[in-house]
Amino acid sequence: MPYILAIESSCDDTSSAVLHDDRLLSNVIASQKVHEQYGGVVPELASRAHQQNIVPVVDTALHNANITLQQINAIAFTRGPGLLGSLLVGVSFAKSLSQALNIPLIEVNHLQAHILAHFIKHDDTQSVPEFPMLCLLVSGGHTQIVLLHDHLDMEILGQTIDDAAGEAIDKAAKIMDLPYPGGPVIDKLAQSGNPDAFHFATPNIPEFNYSFSGIKTSFLYFLRDQLQNDPQFIEKHKADLCASIQKCIMDFLLKKFEKAALKHHIRQVAIAGGVSANSYLRNSLVQLGQKHHWRVFIPPFQFCTDNAAMVGIAGYFKYLNNDFADISLPPFTR
Repeated sequence: MPYILAIESSCDDTSSAVLHDDRLLSNVIASQKVHEQYGGVVPELASRAHQQNIVPVVDTALHNANITLQQINAIAFTRGPGLLGSLLVGVSFAKSLSQALNIPLIEVNHLQAHILAHFIKHDDTQSVPEFPMLCLLVSGGHTQIVLLHDHLDMEILGQTIDDAAGEAIDKAAKIMDLPYPGGPVIDKLAQSGNPDAFHFATPNIPEFNYSFSGIKTSFLYFLRDQLQNDPQFIEKHKADLCASIQKCIMDFLLKKFEKAALKHHIRQVAIAGGVSANSYLRNSLVQLGQKHHWRVFIPPFQFCTDNAAMVGIAGYFKYLNNDFADISLPPFTR
């Protein structure tokens, strides 16, 4: 029954968690507000903030779990993908601590960790997916349809060929001069808007792949044309615009996902990643599940965005396989 200390520093959240087997004991996240004024993550500022946060975050995670460093059996860390400077902070800290404690390292792929968040035991009432399972991974930097045959046996059926879904949403928000991060703002404003007020075309991409660059560009040109006739167009129709662009992107995501699930005869479906916090996506997937009699798994909000608990559960399954990392492994960005 191992104790796993997990570290996540792939982007702009410094996080540490402690798991006892697959049960979560603590999960601490230090977010960075400094990027809001720039409308996006500034890599140099992110890495500096990680250096300031990593020690107190790990210390708090251990304290909240009511254990000491000497009880830790292994250290799981995000190796990539992510921002190189940010990853270096977490990777270097994990390596140093493993050397000092003489315990093994476990490298974790950030995207796999998002998917495996569904297997974190955080209360006594939850159920976990069975295999095979299909997951729609959607975040600011990644969009993939992933078929899971086992915890560590994943097959990518489709992915974006340009922008990710979350990136497209954030860019739409920026076009409308909404605060960063744009996803939660659009989701909130869309609650009072009409999702059928405006219609935007979606690209015809083969198989289960996605493209969001065209949606973003068509939205930009649409607003440009409208603003020429009415400079107050965005302000007058902000809620409807948010609801319409959100519906366009989320329906496009789910149309491919539904097609993939039906083709592969999958009954266990899930979403993961930062965009899985979107209310339209969550509600629409539940409706799809009712339509096709699927078991639907939607992550708690605390496990949607970047967090170390998901790194810890991925590390736990690799620990069971004795899949340990060499200290010479560098981080990777893609």
